[in-house]
Amino acid sequence: MEDNIRLNKYLSDAGICSRRAADRAIEEGQVIVNGKVAVVGQRVTSDDQIMYNGTVVSNANKRPILIAYNKPVGIVCTAEKKEKNNIIDHIGYEERIYPIGRLDKDSTGLILLTNQGDLVNKIMRGVNAHEKEYIVSVDKEIDGQFIKKMSEGVYLEELEVTTRKCKVRKLSKYEFNIILTQGLNRQIRRMCQMLGYRVKTLKRVRIMNIKLADLNEDTYRDVTAEELAVLTSLLEGSKN
Repeated sequence: MEDNIRLNKYLSDAGICSRRAADRAIEEGQVIVNGKVAVVGQRVTSDDQIMYNGTVVSNANKRPILIAYNKPVGIVCTAEKKEKNNIIDHIGYEERIYPIGRLDKDSTGLILLTNQGDLVNKIMRGVNAHEKEYIVSVDKEIDGQFIKKMSEGVYLEELEVTTRKCKVRKLSKYEFNIILTQGLNRQIRRMCQMLGYRVKTLKRVRIMNIKLADLNEDTYRDVTAEELAVLTSLLEGSKN
């Protein structure tokens, strides 16, 4: 392992959770380093013993994993065991993985899961502006003004932020395609709500170069070597 690194990065690299989730676990006293409760910002080396929830953590000889999953409605994109419908227990993968980002409980479609912390951070950080594509249906007929306003950016009162400009295309009377380069909480639903529309269905069909395609709902597949090579190329220069 890289020596003298932040504890949250160590846990992320070991496939335990994202850095943000690692910081939460540290704050909650779930992480022990050399017999003592860890603190946020702590640095560790290869000589330290790290325990998470009573289990020794190691990121040595870890087989890299990246899978694509077609999430159904009702599954929650968290590794938290206290959530009975958490995505990790639902999938039941034989090795420790965690989701890259989220799809809200009522949404469906593509989500990636991995044990590679740096990959998570590079894909997730909004500053890197990586594309995610969705197909959305709403409760009212879509007109040109809706497409224009969605494309130009919508001010979200609850979050006190204006969304980035994005690509929006009408597919049918009640359905549109949208490509985002940011991932605000329930962003598409909030955008539609601000314009007087209610989302009925929301499906993510692409993350960067990886497509949902014909993957059956509630099934997963390994990301192919070819897909991974393109993804790695797209992530070059991304901040983590």
